[in-house]
Amino acid sequence: MWLDRFAAQQQPGRNNSPPPSNRSSPLPRRTSRSGGISPYTTSQQRPGISPRGSSLSLVSNDSSSSLLASSRRANGSALRQSTTVDDAPDPEEVLARILGPLSADVAPAQHSSSAGITEEDLDLEFDFGGLSLQELAESDDADQPEAVDTYRPQTVEDFERDKAKFEELHRSIRACDDILNSVETNLTSFRNDLAAVSADIESLQARSTALNVRLENRKAVEKALGPIVEELSVSPMVVSKIAEGHIDEAWIKTLAEVDKRAMAHKKNSQQQTQNKALADIGPLLEKLVLKAVERIRDFLVAQIKALRSPNINAQIIQQQNFIKFKDLFGFLNRHQPILAGEICQAYLNTMRWYYLNQFTRYEKALLRLKLHVLDKNDVLGHDDSSTTRRTTLLSSSKLAPGAPPHDAFNLGRRIDVLKNNNNLAISSYLAEEDASTHYLETVFRNFNLALIDNATAEYTFLAGFFSPALSYGTISRHFTQIFEPTFSLGQQLTRQLVSETYDGLGVMLCLRLNQKYAFELQRRRIPSVDSYINGTSMELWPRLQSIMDAHRESLKTLTNGLGTKQPTAAVAKAASAAPHVVTQRFGQLLHGILALSTEAGDDEPVVASLRRLGGEVERFLEGWSRTRFGEVDGRKGTRFLYNNWSLVLTILGDVAGEGEGKMGREFVGWVEGLKGRYQEDG
Repeated sequence: MWLDRFAAQQQPGRNNSPPPSNRSSPLPRRTSRSGGISPYTTSQQRPGISPRGSSLSLVSNDSSSSLLASSRRANGSALRQSTTVDDAPDPEEVLARILGPLSADVAPAQHSSSAGITEEDLDLEFDFGGLSLQELAESDDADQPEAVDTYRPQTVEDFERDKAKFEELHRSIRACDDILNSVETNLTSFRNDLAAVSADIESLQARSTALNVRLENRKAVEKALGPIVEELSVSPMVVSKIAEGHIDEAWIKTLAEVDKRAMAHKKNSQQQTQNKALADIGPLLEKLVLKAVERIRDFLVAQIKALRSPNINAQIIQQQNFIKFKDLFGFLNRHQPILAGEICQAYLNTMRWYYLNQFTRYEKALLRLKLHVLDKNDVLGHDDSSTTRRTTLLSSSKLAPGAPPHDAFNLGRRIDVLKNNNNLAISSYLAEEDASTHYLETVFRNFNLALIDNATAEYTFLAGFFSPALSYGTISRHFTQIFEPTFSLGQQLTRQLVSETYDGLGVMLCLRLNQKYAFELQRRRIPSVDSYINGTSMELWPRLQSIMDAHRESLKTLTNGLGTKQPTAAVAKAASAAPHVVTQRFGQLLHGILALSTEAGDDEPVVASLRRLGGEVERFLEGWSRTRFGEVDGRKGTRFLYNNWSLVLTILGDVAGEGEGKMGREFVGWVEGLKGRYQEDG
């Protein structure tokens, strides 16, 4: 028992420490200072204790000399075993007397490990820490750690002292057992709960899979049957909204839904055999459509009546109450085309009356403006010395004496009516209150500017409200029907303005304004007004030709009145070489027409009229020079002609700088040629 404890305590030591043996020396065991290996242990004694015949005497005199003689190694000396015979008792016997006999299971193992000293044991190196064997044997055991535990029998006091520890250890072990039992119980319960949860999860997975399959099947069925069920059902909310709801954007959306289902029912009734669902939904949809048609009719008729209210702005009603609900007419045209046509005709008649009434009032307001009247006394060949020239005004077809003078041949600032970027027409109120005097182009501009603006707004409304229910050709015909009396009123006003006037520049300004409006209508893409523009041009061009012919005829009359009689010397000496008044008038008239024709071609009718008028002016000046200077003072007559054409060229100077048109270059070159010819003759 004691040997087992001794062997067990030796196991935790270093790997090279020898195990315990029952053949140890009775001397106290010592270990080396560096490793714990006994200096008495040989290679054959590492597993156990040295055999009986190999004991060493630590007090031998030869040991010391042998140790000193073997100092050839660095870490220690190889100890040679002494052969001195000692009479000391056998250590095993001493141990046997102390410890008792060896047990049967230990003795064979110990004997099996015993062997004699070999040559390898003699070559072992031992580290004595620089001590001799005597010093090593006599050293204090307290300085060295205990290599093994010595067994000491336990007394009753020791047992009583350790009893509390063992009882505490026992209680701790019992507590640990209880805790472990509780943990085991909890783990078992958790395992059972986990198994139940796992089963529930598997059940849920199975149910989820089944629900997914049912959902996919339902979606497939809904995808196939949804449109059919939608077409064969009408919500009570839809019926209530159509029958009693206020007509607004939500009502329009509901109407679109009803229209969609009605068209689908009509299509299904034609393509498929009748079934009970179609038969049941048919009468309901028909009544619902009729109710919607009735409400649309009442709504549109109310809006058309509002257009006939006095002082109403039709464009506001069109934008807020018609364009916003344009789908109503489309629905009406699809389900009740005859009724839709009647409502459309009612609208056309109303707007026809509206525009004619409004522009008639506007025309009267414009005719209240004071206008300069240019009559037959304002031609080029009119002789101011023979008759008293009067400047008259036209206001409400009455002459107003004392009006400010005017110049019938000077363009001046009248061209601003073309260059002005203000696209607003004068209002009726301002026209009635205006006390200033204007030329005829002012009335023409304001009336036609208001007319094309209203025509643009109306055409845009017709195209937006009636399409795509009606084609654009039909819409154009409706537009013409609305504005036909108004266009006639505008052309009548134009004829009234130019029929008796001799204001060639005013008529020319009206022509250029008319062309400007034509370009603007093309930009706005309003083709239905082209007939009015062309008709207005047909009113203006002939009148301009008549005015130009009147100027030429007046010059021809002057030329014929000069006669062929040669002047006397006194008459030639008294005649002046200054330019004639006709020359100044012609230069101003030519300048005005060319300034208004900078972008025109040379194929306009006014070009031929100007050529004829220029030739007549040239003949008149030559006749005047001949009858005033003749052969008596021919050089003075040439200077007279040179001065006249120099004045014309001076007046046309800015036109030559501005005009890039062919007409301006042609007439400027013609005047320069005449000036150069008379300069050479002079």
